[in-house]
Amino acid sequence: MPMQSLNIVTHLPFDYTSYLASLPLLPGVYRMFDAAGVLLYVGKAGQLKKRVSSYFQKANISPRIQLMVSHIARIEITVTSTEAEALLLENNLIKSLKPRYNILFRDDKSYPYIVFTGDKFPRLAYFRGSTQKQHQYFGPYPNSFAAKEAISLLQKIFQLRICEESVFNNRARPCLLHQIKRCKAPCMPLISELDYATDVQNATYLLQGKFSQVESNLRAAMELAAEEMRYEQAAVLRDQLQSLSGVQQKQYMESGKATNADIVVVAEHEGEMCVTLAMVRGGRHLGDKHFFPQNAEGESSSQVLNAFLAQQYLNCEIPSLILVNLDVIEDELQHVLSDQAGHKIQIRHAVSGERRKWVDMALSNALLALNQRSGQQVGQMARVEELRTVLSLSELKRIECFDISHTMGEATIASCVVYDDFSMRNAEYRRYNITGITGGDDYAAMHQALLRRYQKLQQGEGKQPDLILIDGGIGQLNMAVEVMVELGLDIPLVGVAKGVERKAGMEQLIRPMIEKPLQLSADSLALHLIQQVRDEAHRFAIAGHRAKRGKIRMASQLEEITGVGEKRRRNLLARFGGLKGVQQASIEELVQVDGISPVLAKIIYQQFH
Repeated sequence: MPMQSLNIVTHLPFDYTSYLASLPLLPGVYRMFDAAGVLLYVGKAGQLKKRVSSYFQKANISPRIQLMVSHIARIEITVTSTEAEALLLENNLIKSLKPRYNILFRDDKSYPYIVFTGDKFPRLAYFRGSTQKQHQYFGPYPNSFAAKEAISLLQKIFQLRICEESVFNNRARPCLLHQIKRCKAPCMPLISELDYATDVQNATYLLQGKFSQVESNLRAAMELAAEEMRYEQAAVLRDQLQSLSGVQQKQYMESGKATNADIVVVAEHEGEMCVTLAMVRGGRHLGDKHFFPQNAEGESSSQVLNAFLAQQYLNCEIPSLILVNLDVIEDELQHVLSDQAGHKIQIRHAVSGERRKWVDMALSNALLALNQRSGQQVGQMARVEELRTVLSLSELKRIECFDISHTMGEATIASCVVYDDFSMRNAEYRRYNITGITGGDDYAAMHQALLRRYQKLQQGEGKQPDLILIDGGIGQLNMAVEVMVELGLDIPLVGVAKGVERKAGMEQLIRPMIEKPLQLSADSLALHLIQQVRDEAHRFAIAGHRAKRGKIRMASQLEEITGVGEKRRRNLLARFGGLKGVQQASIEELVQVDGISPVLAKIIYQQFH
């Protein structure tokens, strides 16, 4: 049966009695809206009539759900063929629309992987994004640190190449990584295709947890090399075996089995919940990742766990085994995940032995993360409250801070960072490329950045901050005042000047229409919050400025050389894999490039040395 949409629009008060009578006893998805058309909640049901009716007939529903029901002005339903189809639709709607009352998790499906490219000499690389069939992928890893640590380990043991194809195909001599014994220089080639393929195969075995296979292969190769009196090669293989022994002791589970599993646990502490995802791939514990659900007040641990599993695994890669700490998994979810994977997915609760240790370890880490988060939030709440009192603000929750970065007026960047609900909100950070001003004019740069930021607010887009911090003195603050007047906005402004001695703890707070700057004590919690936000704005601005300046300079250095036009510049970059390769090239290597004479090669060499 194809999906059918039934939209019923009513006026307040919501006449739920007649509405419920019209609902079918069929599977589907329901969406609840308030009078302003804001989506409140998305849910699924095996029988829509019974499920939706329960919201209006139960006397024991939580205060949070009671509040939601009191705002319902309209309900829309979509009938589906099966409950499994309803589950998929519900999950897609929740992730795309983010309803106010649904349990939500930060959507972070771009997990890192390790990839071996499908080249003649495969490249070992860190990877995020859509996979391609010609390459071999291992993971996912819970964070970039775990993936990069594994790459570093494989590089150390097997000395595999990590350079881009453009660099690899245009090398004229081994790079520094070969000299420090981190690459066997297949680009020259200093290793045969067969020997390199053997190293790649052993590296893949290691990533798959087949430690005994790798050890056996290396030991046999070492003994053969010794018998044939290739003692240098035997010593290399011996060192690889010793490195592998250390890896096994550090990273592999005690069972030694090449298990692929995810461990998902929910911990609760003082009303806060944390879902911890621990990944085991090839028998190795790759690390943990902690998720703190939004809109979970009054929800049970079982509801949070089921919501996480649906949002985490539907429509993405999933291991065959998932271990959980609660025996509450919906049967329909297991069926859908198994159908999606093409094989049975086991979600196990009653486990023992080594697997029980994994679950207990993840639960301990979840509780630790909750305790740390709780302590941090208490400290942040104290900071916010003190700053609110110091500045005599009626409310203080959201702070936005601006900074300007440039070098002698070059590559000017303005940054805006956001502090909201007691933490920095990285996803809401913004950078602004400043153009059309005199180089080095910080006042004009600040004016442009603020105008671009808050014009959208004037148009009804975005969130209005309770406080704007300006990293700078009275001049920058005056620019902010001008922008607020120009846009007709009334937002408290504070300039953060470094003070006479320009030392941390000596900052002066400058406020419009108040002549005397405010200087807080070095141990003031309010000052610590200002420093935290200001320093983050400074860091974010500098990072953007350096990236922009680097691009400008890299693009311009070759352009500045007389005699190097677009064609020759393109030949040089292709031959050496980028400007860095050109910078490192000798005159003899430069001459080998099409169109580069000995005289021009010398000029290019002198440009970089």
